[in-house]
Amino acid sequence: MGKEARPNWDNPTEFVLACVSYAVGLGNVWRFPYLCQMHGGGAFLIPYLIMLVLEGVPLFYMELAIGQKMSLGSIGAFTAINPYMGGIGLASVVTSLYLCLYYNIINAWSFWYLFHSFQPVLPWAECPINANRTGPIEECETATSSQYFFYRETLDISSSIEVNGGMHTGQALCLLLAWVMTYLFIVRGVKSSGKVVYVTAIFPYVVLIIYLIRGFTLHGAFNGVAYMFTPKLEQLTNLNTWINAATQIFFSLGLGFGTLIAFASYNQYNNNFERQAIVVSLINCGTSIFASIVTFSIYGFKATVNYENCLERTRLLLLNTFNLAESSVSMDNVFEWLEKLNTTFPEQFAEIAHKLEVCDLESELDTAVEGTGLAFILYSEAIKNMPVSQLWSVLYFMMLLLLGMGSMLGNITAVLTPLRDLKVLTHISDELLSGLLCVFCMVLGLGFTTTSGNYWFTIFNDYGANLSLLFIVLAEVITISYIYGIKKFEKDIEDMLGHRPNWYWKIMLAGVSPLLIITLIVLFLVNYIRGGTPTYQAWNKELGKSVMTEYPVFGQLFIWLLLLSSISCIPLTALYVYCKKRKQRSASRGSPE
Repeated sequence: MGKEARPNWDNPTEFVLACVSYAVGLGNVWRFPYLCQMHGGGAFLIPYLIMLVLEGVPLFYMELAIGQKMSLGSIGAFTAINPYMGGIGLASVVTSLYLCLYYNIINAWSFWYLFHSFQPVLPWAECPINANRTGPIEECETATSSQYFFYRETLDISSSIEVNGGMHTGQALCLLLAWVMTYLFIVRGVKSSGKVVYVTAIFPYVVLIIYLIRGFTLHGAFNGVAYMFTPKLEQLTNLNTWINAATQIFFSLGLGFGTLIAFASYNQYNNNFERQAIVVSLINCGTSIFASIVTFSIYGFKATVNYENCLERTRLLLLNTFNLAESSVSMDNVFEWLEKLNTTFPEQFAEIAHKLEVCDLESELDTAVEGTGLAFILYSEAIKNMPVSQLWSVLYFMMLLLLGMGSMLGNITAVLTPLRDLKVLTHISDELLSGLLCVFCMVLGLGFTTTSGNYWFTIFNDYGANLSLLFIVLAEVITISYIYGIKKFEKDIEDMLGHRPNWYWKIMLAGVSPLLIITLIVLFLVNYIRGGTPTYQAWNKELGKSVMTEYPVFGQLFIWLLLLSSISCIPLTALYVYCKKRKQRSASRGSPE
Protein backbone atom coordinates (compact mmCIF):
# COMPACT_ATOMS: atom_id res chain seq x y z
CA MET A 1 0.00 0.00 0.00
CA GLY A 2 1.53 3.31 -1.04
CA LYS A 3 1.65 6.37 1.13
CA GLU A 4 -0.85 8.19 -1.11
CA ALA A 5 -3.53 5.54 -0.51
CA ARG A 6 -3.03 5.51 3.24
CA PRO A 7 -5.95 6.93 5.25
CA ASN A 8 -5.34 9.68 7.79
CA TRP A 9 -6.96 10.83 11.00
CA ASP A 10 -9.58 13.47 10.22
CA ASN A 11 -7.79 15.88 12.56
CA PRO A 12 -4.97 15.91 15.17
CA THR A 13 -7.52 15.80 18.00
CA GLU A 14 -8.62 12.30 16.96
CA PHE A 15 -5.00 11.14 17.04
CA VAL A 16 -4.40 12.61 20.51
CA LEU A 17 -7.64 11.12 21.85
CA ALA A 18 -6.73 7.73 20.35
CA CYS A 19 -3.36 7.86 22.14
CA VAL A 20 -5.02 8.97 25.38
CA SER A 21 -7.70 6.27 25.09
CA TYR A 22 -5.00 3.66 24.51
CA ALA A 23 -2.47 4.83 27.11
CA VAL A 24 -5.01 5.65 29.82
CA GLY A 25 -6.38 2.26 30.71
CA LEU A 26 -7.10 -0.14 33.52
CA GLY A 27 -3.53 0.14 34.80
CA ASN A 28 -4.20 3.75 35.79
CA VAL A 29 -7.22 2.70 37.83
CA TRP A 30 -5.92 -0.43 39.52
CA ARG A 31 -2.12 -0.82 39.21
CA PHE A 32 -0.94 2.71 39.98
CA PRO A 33 -3.02 3.04 43.20
CA TYR A 34 -1.71 -0.36 44.31
CA LEU A 35 1.91 0.73 43.73
CA CYS A 36 1.28 3.97 45.65
CA GLN A 37 -0.12 1.95 48.51
CA MET A 38 2.78 -0.49 48.47
CA HIS A 39 5.59 2.07 48.09
CA GLY A 40 4.96 4.82 50.57
CA GLY A 41 2.00 6.79 49.21
CA GLY A 42 3.15 10.23 48.12
CA ALA A 43 6.78 9.12 48.18
CA PHE A 44 6.13 6.92 45.13
CA LEU A 45 5.29 10.01 43.07
CA ILE A 46 8.94 11.15 43.22
CA PRO A 47 10.51 8.20 41.34
CA TYR A 48 7.41 7.99 39.15
CA LEU A 49 7.80 11.55 37.85
CA ILE A 50 11.58 11.16 37.47
CA MET A 51 11.11 8.04 35.35
CA LEU A 52 8.48 9.83 33.26
CA VAL A 53 11.11 12.43 32.28
CA LEU A 54 14.04 10.02 31.81
CA GLU A 55 12.22 7.17 30.15
CA GLY A 56 8.54 7.62 29.33
CA VAL A 57 8.39 10.85 27.32
CA PRO A 58 11.53 10.24 25.16
CA LEU A 59 10.50 6.72 24.15
CA PHE A 60 6.93 7.82 23.47
CA TYR A 61 8.35 10.59 21.25
CA MET A 62 10.60 8.12 19.42
CA GLU A 63 7.77 5.71 18.55
CA LEU A 64 5.52 8.50 17.27
CA ALA A 65 8.39 9.81 15.13
CA ILE A 66 9.02 6.37 13.61
CA GLY A 67 5.39 5.80 12.70
CA GLN A 68 4.83 9.28 11.26
CA LYS A 69 8.05 9.26 9.21
CA MET A 70 7.60 5.80 7.71
CA SER A 71 3.77 5.84 7.41
CA LEU A 72 3.87 2.12 8.09
CA GLY A 73 3.05 -0.29 10.91
CA SER A 74 5.78 -1.68 13.15
CA ILE A 75 6.96 -4.47 10.80
CA GLY A 76 7.13 -2.28 7.70
CA ALA A 77 8.66 0.67 9.58
CA PHE A 78 11.61 -1.25 11.03
CA THR A 79 12.12 -3.22 7.82
CA ALA A 80 12.38 0.11 5.99
CA ILE A 81 14.86 1.41 8.60
CA ASN A 82 17.00 -1.72 8.36
CA PRO A 83 15.92 -5.07 6.85
CA TYR A 84 17.79 -6.95 9.55
CA MET A 85 15.72 -5.22 12.26
CA GLY A 86 12.28 -6.02 10.83
CA GLY A 87 11.97 -8.60 13.59
CA ILE A 88 11.41 -5.78 16.09
CA GLY A 89 8.09 -5.04 14.43
CA LEU A 90 7.23 -8.74 14.29
CA ALA A 91 8.01 -9.10 18.00
CA SER A 92 5.69 -6.14 18.71
CA VAL A 93 2.90 -7.77 16.72
CA VAL A 94 3.30 -11.09 18.56
CA THR A 95 3.24 -9.31 21.94
CA SER A 96 0.18 -7.27 20.97
CA LEU A 97 -1.53 -10.44 19.74
CA TYR A 98 -0.99 -12.02 23.16
CA LEU A 99 -2.54 -8.94 24.72
CA CYS A 100 -5.52 -9.14 22.36
CA LEU A 101 -6.09 -12.77 23.35
CA TYR A 102 -6.55 -12.10 27.05
CA TYR A 103 -7.36 -8.39 27.44
CA ASN A 104 -10.94 -8.65 26.20
CA ILE A 105 -11.78 -11.10 29.00
CA ILE A 106 -11.49 -8.11 31.36
CA ASN A 107 -14.08 -6.35 29.22
CA ALA A 108 -16.21 -9.49 29.43
CA TRP A 109 -16.04 -9.30 33.24
CA SER A 110 -17.05 -5.63 33.04
CA PHE A 111 -20.07 -6.59 30.92
CA TRP A 112 -20.95 -9.31 33.42
CA TYR A 113 -20.87 -6.89 36.37
CA LEU A 114 -22.68 -4.21 34.37
CA PHE A 115 -25.55 -6.55 33.51
CA HIS A 116 -25.80 -7.72 37.14
CA SER A 117 -26.00 -4.10 38.31
CA PHE A 118 -29.60 -3.80 37.11
CA GLN A 119 -31.07 -5.73 40.05
CA PRO A 120 -33.03 -4.61 43.14
CA VAL A 121 -30.18 -5.96 45.30
CA LEU A 122 -26.65 -6.17 43.91
CA PRO A 123 -25.74 -9.88 43.80
CA TRP A 124 -22.38 -9.24 45.50
CA ALA A 125 -24.02 -7.33 48.36
CA GLU A 126 -24.96 -10.46 50.29
CA CYS A 127 -24.18 -14.16 50.34
CA PRO A 128 -26.52 -16.53 48.48
CA ILE A 129 -28.53 -19.16 50.38
CA ASN A 130 -27.12 -22.72 50.45
CA ALA A 131 -28.78 -25.68 48.74
CA ASN A 132 -30.56 -26.77 51.96
CA ARG A 133 -31.88 -23.22 52.43
CA THR A 134 -30.69 -23.26 56.02
CA GLY A 135 -28.45 -20.20 55.71
CA PRO A 136 -25.78 -18.52 53.59
CA ILE A 137 -23.25 -20.60 51.66
CA GLU A 138 -20.41 -21.34 54.06
CA GLU A 139 -17.67 -20.53 51.54
CA CYS A 140 -19.16 -17.08 51.01
CA GLU A 141 -19.34 -16.41 54.75
CA THR A 142 -15.71 -17.48 55.15
CA ALA A 143 -14.65 -15.10 52.39
CA THR A 144 -16.84 -12.05 51.71
CA SER A 145 -19.85 -11.67 49.45
CA SER A 146 -17.80 -9.52 47.03
CA GLN A 147 -14.98 -12.06 46.81
CA TYR A 148 -17.43 -14.91 46.45
CA PHE A 149 -19.25 -13.22 43.56
CA PHE A 150 -16.00 -12.54 41.71
CA TYR A 151 -14.30 -15.89 42.21
CA ARG A 152 -17.27 -18.27 42.26
CA GLU A 153 -20.05 -16.54 40.29
CA THR A 154 -18.04 -14.53 37.76
CA LEU A 155 -15.10 -16.90 37.25
CA ASP A 156 -16.49 -20.17 38.67
CA ILE A 157 -12.84 -20.68 39.47
CA SER A 158 -11.29 -24.11 39.99
CA SER A 159 -8.91 -25.02 42.81
CA SER A 160 -5.79 -24.84 40.61
CA ILE A 161 -4.52 -24.41 37.07
CA GLU A 162 -4.40 -28.21 36.76
CA VAL A 163 -8.16 -28.58 37.38
CA ASN A 164 -10.53 -27.60 34.56
CA GLY A 165 -14.29 -28.00 34.86
CA GLY A 166 -15.40 -26.66 31.51
CA MET A 167 -16.52 -23.33 30.08
CA HIS A 168 -18.53 -20.63 31.85
CA THR A 169 -21.37 -20.02 29.34
CA GLY A 170 -22.21 -16.56 30.68
CA GLN A 171 -18.61 -15.39 30.42
CA ALA A 172 -18.30 -16.87 26.93
CA LEU A 173 -21.32 -14.83 25.79
CA CYS A 174 -19.91 -11.69 27.41
CA LEU A 175 -16.60 -12.32 25.62
CA LEU A 176 -18.46 -12.70 22.32
CA LEU A 177 -20.18 -9.37 22.95
CA ALA A 178 -16.84 -7.71 23.76
CA TRP A 179 -15.37 -8.92 20.46
CA VAL A 180 -18.45 -7.84 18.47
CA MET A 181 -18.05 -4.34 19.92
CA THR A 182 -14.33 -4.36 19.16
CA TYR A 183 -15.02 -5.32 15.54
CA LEU A 184 -17.62 -2.57 15.12
CA PHE A 185 -15.14 -0.03 16.51
CA ILE A 186 -12.32 -0.98 14.12
CA VAL A 187 -14.14 -2.20 11.00
CA ARG A 188 -13.46 0.97 8.99
CA GLY A 189 -9.98 1.62 10.36
CA VAL A 190 -9.21 5.13 11.59
CA LYS A 191 -12.45 6.39 10.03
CA SER A 192 -14.49 4.46 12.62
CA SER A 193 -12.04 4.24 15.54
CA GLY A 194 -11.32 7.98 15.17
CA LYS A 195 -14.93 8.67 16.13
CA VAL A 196 -15.14 6.02 18.84
CA VAL A 197 -12.22 7.52 20.79
CA TYR A 198 -14.28 10.63 21.54
CA VAL A 199 -16.35 8.37 23.81
CA THR A 200 -13.67 5.94 25.07
CA ALA A 201 -11.28 8.79 25.92
CA ILE A 202 -13.67 11.36 27.40
CA PHE A 203 -16.44 9.41 29.17
CA PRO A 204 -14.11 7.76 31.75
CA TYR A 205 -13.05 11.23 32.91
CA VAL A 206 -16.69 12.23 33.36
CA VAL A 207 -17.25 9.17 35.55
CA LEU A 208 -14.04 9.75 37.51
CA ILE A 209 -15.10 13.33 38.26
CA ILE A 210 -18.54 12.12 39.39
CA TYR A 211 -16.88 9.45 41.54
CA LEU A 212 -14.47 12.01 42.97
CA ILE A 213 -17.37 14.21 44.11
CA ARG A 214 -19.24 11.20 45.46
CA GLY A 215 -16.10 9.76 47.05
CA PHE A 216 -15.35 12.93 48.99
CA THR A 217 -18.84 12.81 50.54
CA LEU A 218 -18.34 9.26 51.87
CA HIS A 219 -17.64 8.64 55.53
CA GLY A 220 -13.92 8.10 56.04
CA ALA A 221 -12.94 9.05 52.47
CA PHE A 222 -10.30 11.52 53.62
CA ASN A 223 -8.63 8.80 55.71
CA GLY A 224 -7.75 7.15 52.41
CA VAL A 225 -6.70 10.35 50.64
CA ALA A 226 -4.51 11.36 53.58
CA TYR A 227 -2.97 7.88 53.54
CA MET A 228 -2.10 8.27 49.85
CA PHE A 229 -0.46 11.67 50.19
CA THR A 230 1.39 10.96 53.44
CA PRO A 231 4.87 10.14 52.13
CA LYS A 232 6.90 7.35 53.67
CA LEU A 233 10.25 8.66 52.50
CA GLU A 234 12.13 5.58 53.67
CA GLN A 235 10.62 3.83 50.63
CA LEU A 236 12.91 5.93 48.41
CA THR A 237 15.82 3.74 49.58
CA ASN A 238 13.94 0.65 48.41
CA LEU A 239 15.24 -0.45 44.99
CA ASN A 240 11.90 -2.06 44.13
CA THR A 241 10.20 1.33 44.46
CA TRP A 242 12.32 2.68 41.61
CA ILE A 243 11.94 -0.51 39.55
CA ASN A 244 8.16 -0.42 39.84
CA ALA A 245 8.07 3.31 39.05
CA ALA A 246 10.06 2.71 35.86
CA THR A 247 8.01 -0.28 34.75
CA GLN A 248 4.71 1.48 35.52
CA ILE A 249 5.70 4.41 33.29
CA PHE A 250 6.86 1.97 30.64
CA PHE A 251 3.73 -0.14 30.50
CA SER A 252 1.12 2.53 31.19
CA LEU A 253 2.28 4.52 28.15
CA GLY A 254 2.02 1.38 26.01
CA LEU A 255 5.59 1.39 24.70
CA GLY A 256 6.84 -1.49 22.57
CA PHE A 257 3.49 -2.88 21.44
CA GLY A 258 3.63 -1.15 18.07
CA THR A 259 0.36 0.68 18.77
CA LEU A 260 1.90 4.15 18.90
CA ILE A 261 3.80 3.48 15.67
CA ALA A 262 0.54 2.29 14.04
CA PHE A 263 -1.44 5.30 15.27
CA ALA A 264 1.24 7.77 14.15
CA SER A 265 1.46 6.14 10.72
CA TYR A 266 -1.99 7.61 9.94
CA ASN A 267 -0.83 11.18 10.73
CA GLN A 268 -0.20 13.93 8.24
CA TYR A 269 3.53 14.03 7.47
CA ASN A 270 4.05 17.43 9.12
CA ASN A 271 1.91 16.78 12.20
CA ASN A 272 3.52 18.17 15.40
CA PHE A 273 3.94 14.86 17.23
CA GLU A 274 6.58 16.36 19.56
CA ARG A 275 4.02 18.48 21.39
CA GLN A 276 1.53 15.60 21.32
CA ALA A 277 4.05 13.21 22.90
CA ILE A 278 4.51 15.57 25.84
CA VAL A 279 0.78 16.27 26.19
CA VAL A 280 -0.32 12.61 26.11
CA SER A 281 2.45 11.56 28.53
CA LEU A 282 1.43 14.26 31.01
CA ILE A 283 -2.27 13.40 30.64
CA ASN A 284 -1.48 9.74 31.31
CA CYS A 285 0.60 10.60 34.37
CA GLY A 286 -1.99 13.07 35.67
CA THR A 287 -4.78 10.53 35.17
CA SER A 288 -2.92 7.98 37.27
CA ILE A 289 -2.68 10.45 40.14
CA PHE A 290 -6.28 11.65 39.68
CA ALA A 291 -7.63 8.08 39.54
CA SER A 292 -5.63 7.25 42.66
CA ILE A 293 -7.28 10.08 44.57
CA VAL A 294 -10.68 8.68 43.55
CA THR A 295 -9.59 5.14 44.42
CA PHE A 296 -8.16 6.09 47.81
CA SER A 297 -11.30 8.03 48.73
CA ILE A 298 -13.30 4.85 48.05
CA TYR A 299 -10.63 2.80 49.77
CA GLY A 300 -10.70 5.08 52.83
CA PHE A 301 -14.48 4.64 53.00
CA LYS A 302 -14.17 0.85 52.85
CA ALA A 303 -11.34 0.73 55.40
CA THR A 304 -13.25 3.03 57.78
CA VAL A 305 -16.43 0.93 57.48
CA ASN A 306 -14.44 -2.27 58.16
CA TYR A 307 -12.67 -0.63 61.10
CA GLU A 308 -15.90 0.64 62.65
CA ASN A 309 -17.64 -2.72 62.09
CA CYS A 310 -14.75 -4.36 63.93
CA LEU A 311 -15.17 -1.87 66.81
CA GLU A 312 -18.92 -2.54 66.89
CA ARG A 313 -18.39 -6.31 67.10
CA THR A 314 -15.92 -5.78 69.92
CA ARG A 315 -18.35 -3.45 71.69
CA LEU A 316 -21.19 -5.98 71.51
CA LEU A 317 -18.91 -8.76 72.76
CA LEU A 318 -17.97 -6.70 75.81
CA LEU A 319 -21.58 -5.74 76.52
CA ASN A 320 -22.79 -9.35 76.34
CA THR A 321 -19.88 -10.84 78.27
CA PHE A 322 -19.72 -8.39 81.16
CA ASN A 323 -23.42 -7.37 81.25
CA LEU A 324 -22.60 -3.71 80.82
CA ALA A 325 -25.14 -0.97 80.19
CA GLU A 326 -25.76 -0.35 76.48
CA SER A 327 -24.86 3.32 76.74
CA SER A 328 -21.66 2.78 78.70
CA VAL A 329 -19.55 1.37 75.87
CA SER A 330 -19.28 3.28 72.59
CA MET A 331 -16.95 2.95 69.62
CA ASP A 332 -15.10 5.99 70.90
CA ASN A 333 -14.17 4.41 74.24
CA VAL A 334 -14.05 0.70 73.37
CA PHE A 335 -10.24 0.58 73.71
CA GLU A 336 -10.46 2.16 77.17
CA TRP A 337 -12.97 -0.49 78.20
CA LEU A 338 -10.77 -3.26 76.85
CA GLU A 339 -7.87 -2.09 79.01
CA LYS A 340 -10.11 -1.52 82.04
CA LEU A 341 -11.85 -4.92 81.85
CA ASN A 342 -8.57 -6.73 81.25
CA THR A 343 -7.23 -5.20 84.45
CA THR A 344 -10.40 -5.59 86.55
CA PHE A 345 -11.58 -9.05 85.41
CA PRO A 346 -8.45 -10.80 84.03
CA GLU A 347 -9.82 -14.37 84.26
CA GLN A 348 -13.14 -13.56 82.60
CA PHE A 349 -11.36 -11.43 80.00
CA ALA A 350 -8.97 -14.29 79.17
CA GLU A 351 -11.95 -16.48 78.26
CA ILE A 352 -12.98 -14.14 75.42
CA ALA A 353 -9.48 -13.10 74.31
CA HIS A 354 -9.52 -15.51 71.36
CA LYS A 355 -12.76 -13.91 70.11
CA LEU A 356 -11.40 -10.38 70.11
CA GLU A 357 -10.36 -8.92 66.78
CA VAL A 358 -7.49 -6.50 66.25
CA CYS A 359 -9.20 -3.29 65.13
CA ASP A 360 -6.73 -0.92 63.51
CA LEU A 361 -7.52 1.63 60.80
CA GLU A 362 -3.89 1.84 59.67
CA SER A 363 -3.79 -1.93 59.15
CA GLU A 364 -6.98 -1.75 57.08
CA LEU A 365 -5.39 0.94 54.89
CA ASP A 366 -2.14 -1.03 54.65
CA THR A 367 -3.91 -4.05 53.15
CA ALA A 368 -2.71 -3.92 49.55
CA VAL A 369 -5.11 -5.11 46.86
CA GLU A 370 -3.68 -5.54 43.36
CA GLY A 371 -5.07 -5.94 39.87
CA THR A 372 -8.51 -7.44 39.38
CA GLY A 373 -8.98 -7.52 43.15
CA LEU A 374 -8.87 -3.73 43.25
CA ALA A 375 -10.97 -3.20 40.13
CA PHE A 376 -13.69 -5.75 40.78
CA ILE A 377 -13.63 -6.80 44.44
CA LEU A 378 -12.63 -3.64 46.31
CA TYR A 379 -14.82 -1.27 44.30
CA SER A 380 -17.83 -3.60 44.30
CA GLU A 381 -17.50 -4.01 48.06
CA ALA A 382 -17.46 -0.25 48.53
CA ILE A 383 -20.31 0.30 46.04
CA LYS A 384 -22.64 -2.08 47.88
CA ASN A 385 -22.46 0.16 50.97
CA MET A 386 -23.43 3.32 49.05
CA PRO A 387 -26.98 4.65 48.78
CA VAL A 388 -28.49 3.97 45.33
CA SER A 389 -25.69 1.44 44.82
CA GLN A 390 -27.06 0.29 41.44
CA LEU A 391 -26.43 3.74 39.93
CA TRP A 392 -22.82 3.84 41.14
CA SER A 393 -22.28 0.29 39.96
CA VAL A 394 -23.54 1.05 36.44
CA LEU A 395 -21.37 4.19 36.21
CA TYR A 396 -18.25 2.43 37.46
CA PHE A 397 -18.45 -0.64 35.24
CA MET A 398 -19.36 1.48 32.21
CA MET A 399 -16.17 3.45 32.87
CA LEU A 400 -14.15 0.25 33.30
CA LEU A 401 -15.61 -1.13 30.06
CA LEU A 402 -14.75 1.99 28.04
CA LEU A 403 -11.23 2.12 29.48
CA GLY A 404 -10.77 -1.50 28.44
CA MET A 405 -12.28 -0.92 25.00
CA GLY A 406 -10.04 2.10 24.43
CA SER A 407 -6.99 -0.02 25.13
CA MET A 408 -8.33 -2.83 22.94
CA LEU A 409 -8.59 -0.42 20.00
CA GLY A 410 -4.88 0.24 20.36
CA ASN A 411 -3.98 -3.43 20.81
CA ILE A 412 -5.92 -4.60 17.76
CA THR A 413 -4.63 -1.68 15.62
CA ALA A 414 -1.06 -2.70 16.49
CA VAL A 415 -1.73 -6.09 14.87
CA LEU A 416 -3.99 -5.00 12.00
CA THR A 417 -1.87 -2.13 10.68
CA PRO A 418 1.27 -4.21 9.92
CA LEU A 419 -0.96 -6.92 8.39
CA ARG A 420 -2.68 -4.39 6.13
CA ASP A 421 0.73 -3.12 5.04
CA LEU A 422 1.74 -6.58 3.78
CA LYS A 423 1.49 -6.82 0.01
CA VAL A 424 0.40 -10.46 0.16
CA LEU A 425 -2.83 -9.44 1.96
CA THR A 426 -3.88 -6.57 -0.29
CA HIS A 427 -6.53 -8.76 -1.96
CA ILE A 428 -8.33 -9.15 1.42
CA SER A 429 -10.66 -6.28 2.31
CA ASP A 430 -10.07 -4.39 5.54
CA GLU A 431 -13.47 -5.49 6.86
CA LEU A 432 -12.72 -9.17 6.24
CA LEU A 433 -9.19 -8.95 7.67
CA SER A 434 -10.52 -7.25 10.83
CA GLY A 435 -13.26 -9.85 11.16
CA LEU A 436 -10.88 -12.79 10.74
CA LEU A 437 -8.51 -11.41 13.40
CA CYS A 438 -11.38 -10.81 15.84
CA VAL A 439 -12.76 -14.31 15.33
CA PHE A 440 -9.28 -15.86 15.71
CA CYS A 441 -8.66 -14.01 19.00
CA MET A 442 -12.14 -14.73 20.33
CA VAL A 443 -11.91 -18.47 19.68
CA LEU A 444 -8.54 -18.73 21.44
CA GLY A 445 -9.77 -16.38 24.18
CA LEU A 446 -12.58 -18.79 25.07
CA GLY A 447 -9.95 -20.68 27.04
CA PHE A 448 -10.00 -17.84 29.58
CA THR A 449 -13.72 -18.49 30.24
CA THR A 450 -13.05 -21.99 31.58
CA THR A 451 -12.85 -22.66 35.31
CA SER A 452 -9.05 -22.59 35.19
CA GLY A 453 -9.05 -19.69 32.71
CA ASN A 454 -8.21 -17.04 35.32
CA TYR A 455 -4.93 -18.82 36.08
CA TRP A 456 -4.00 -18.72 32.38
CA PHE A 457 -5.07 -15.09 32.31
CA THR A 458 -2.61 -14.45 35.15
CA ILE A 459 0.22 -16.10 33.18
CA PHE A 460 -0.46 -13.94 30.12
CA ASN A 461 -0.85 -10.81 32.25
CA ASP A 462 2.33 -11.41 34.27
CA TYR A 463 4.63 -12.83 31.60
CA GLY A 464 3.14 -12.20 28.14
CA ALA A 465 4.15 -8.55 27.89
CA ASN A 466 6.72 -7.47 30.46
CA LEU A 467 10.29 -8.66 29.94
CA SER A 468 9.69 -9.08 26.20
CA LEU A 469 8.61 -5.44 25.91
CA LEU A 470 11.80 -4.28 27.59
CA PHE A 471 13.86 -6.17 24.98
CA ILE A 472 11.69 -4.83 22.15
CA VAL A 473 12.03 -1.18 23.18
CA LEU A 474 15.75 -1.64 23.86
CA ALA A 475 16.12 -2.98 20.31
CA GLU A 476 14.07 -0.03 19.02
CA VAL A 477 16.15 2.67 20.70
CA ILE A 478 19.48 1.01 19.77
CA THR A 479 18.31 0.65 16.16
CA ILE A 480 17.30 4.32 15.94
CA SER A 481 20.28 5.76 17.83
CA TYR A 482 23.12 3.54 16.59
CA ILE A 483 22.10 1.51 13.52
CA TYR A 484 19.89 4.02 11.71
CA GLY A 485 21.90 6.79 13.36
CA ILE A 486 20.89 9.66 15.61
CA LYS A 487 22.08 12.18 12.99
CA LYS A 488 19.82 10.69 10.34
CA PHE A 489 16.98 10.58 12.84
CA GLU A 490 17.55 14.29 13.56
CA LYS A 491 17.24 15.09 9.85
CA ASP A 492 13.98 13.13 9.65
CA ILE A 493 12.58 15.16 12.56
CA GLU A 494 13.67 18.38 10.87
CA ASP A 495 12.04 17.28 7.63
CA MET A 496 8.73 16.67 9.43
CA LEU A 497 8.67 19.46 12.03
CA GLY A 498 10.96 22.10 10.55
CA HIS A 499 13.45 21.90 13.42
CA ARG A 500 15.86 19.36 14.84
CA PRO A 501 15.27 17.74 18.24
CA ASN A 502 16.96 19.59 21.12
CA TRP A 503 19.61 18.23 23.47
CA TYR A 504 17.05 16.62 25.82
CA TRP A 505 15.69 14.21 23.20
CA LYS A 506 19.16 13.28 21.93
CA ILE A 507 20.71 12.65 25.37
CA MET A 508 17.74 10.58 26.51
CA LEU A 509 17.53 8.42 23.37
CA ALA A 510 21.25 7.93 22.84
CA GLY A 511 22.23 7.36 26.47
CA VAL A 512 19.92 7.60 29.46
CA SER A 513 16.87 5.64 28.23
CA PRO A 514 18.76 2.60 26.85
CA LEU A 515 20.87 2.41 30.02
CA LEU A 516 17.72 2.48 32.14
CA ILE A 517 16.14 -0.30 30.08
CA ILE A 518 19.27 -2.47 30.34
CA THR A 519 19.24 -1.94 34.11
CA LEU A 520 15.58 -2.95 34.28
CA ILE A 521 16.21 -6.11 32.25
CA VAL A 522 19.08 -7.14 34.54
CA LEU A 523 16.98 -6.48 37.67
CA PHE A 524 14.03 -8.38 36.20
CA LEU A 525 16.20 -11.41 35.50
CA VAL A 526 17.86 -11.27 38.93
CA ASN A 527 14.48 -11.05 40.68
CA TYR A 528 13.11 -13.86 38.55
CA ILE A 529 16.05 -16.15 39.38
CA ARG A 530 15.99 -15.23 43.07
CA GLY A 531 12.26 -15.79 43.22
CA GLY A 532 12.65 -19.50 42.52
CA THR A 533 9.70 -21.38 41.06
CA PRO A 534 7.02 -18.97 39.77
CA THR A 535 3.83 -18.92 41.86
CA TYR A 536 0.22 -17.84 41.43
CA GLN A 537 -2.82 -17.23 43.64
CA ALA A 538 -5.04 -20.35 43.70
CA TRP A 539 -8.52 -20.09 45.19
CA ASN A 540 -9.05 -22.29 48.26
CA LYS A 541 -12.76 -22.98 48.82
CA GLU A 542 -12.33 -24.18 52.40
CA LEU A 543 -10.32 -21.13 53.49
CA GLY A 544 -12.37 -18.74 51.37
CA LYS A 545 -9.27 -16.98 50.06
CA SER A 546 -6.41 -17.25 47.57
CA VAL A 547 -3.23 -19.09 48.54
CA MET A 548 0.20 -18.96 46.94
CA THR A 549 0.80 -22.05 44.78
CA GLU A 550 3.72 -23.05 42.59
CA TYR A 551 3.09 -23.42 38.88
CA PRO A 552 3.29 -27.01 37.61
CA VAL A 553 5.99 -27.90 35.10
CA PHE A 554 3.75 -27.29 32.07
CA GLY A 555 2.90 -23.85 33.45
CA GLN A 556 6.58 -22.96 33.86
CA LEU A 557 7.34 -24.17 30.32
CA PHE A 558 4.48 -22.07 28.97
CA ILE A 559 5.86 -19.00 30.76
CA TRP A 560 9.20 -19.44 29.01
CA LEU A 561 7.40 -20.02 25.70
CA LEU A 562 5.61 -16.68 26.10
CA LEU A 563 8.82 -14.88 27.00
CA LEU A 564 10.93 -16.34 24.19
CA SER A 565 8.35 -16.51 21.38
CA SER A 566 8.24 -12.74 20.89
CA ILE A 567 11.87 -11.90 21.74
CA SER A 568 13.18 -14.62 19.40
CA CYS A 569 11.50 -12.86 16.44
CA ILE A 570 14.29 -10.27 16.45
CA PRO A 571 17.35 -12.57 16.00
CA LEU A 572 15.44 -15.10 13.86
CA THR A 573 14.33 -12.42 11.41
CA ALA A 574 17.87 -11.03 11.21
CA LEU A 575 19.17 -14.56 10.55
CA TYR A 576 16.51 -15.13 7.87
CA VAL A 577 17.40 -11.86 6.09
CA TYR A 578 21.11 -12.69 6.29
CA CYS A 579 20.59 -16.18 4.81
CA LYS A 580 18.30 -14.77 2.11
CA LYS A 581 20.82 -12.11 1.07
CA ARG A 582 23.64 -14.62 1.12
CA LYS A 583 21.64 -16.97 -1.10
CA GLN A 584 20.89 -14.10 -3.50
CA ARG A 585 24.58 -13.17 -3.66
CA SER A 586 25.52 -16.80 -4.31
CA ALA A 587 22.89 -17.03 -7.04
CA SER A 588 24.10 -13.80 -8.68
CA ARG A 589 27.73 -15.01 -8.67
CA GLY A 590 26.70 -18.37 -10.11
CA SER A 591 24.54 -16.93 -12.90
CA PRO A 592 26.07 -16.81 -16.44
CA GLU A 593 27.38 -13.45 -17.72
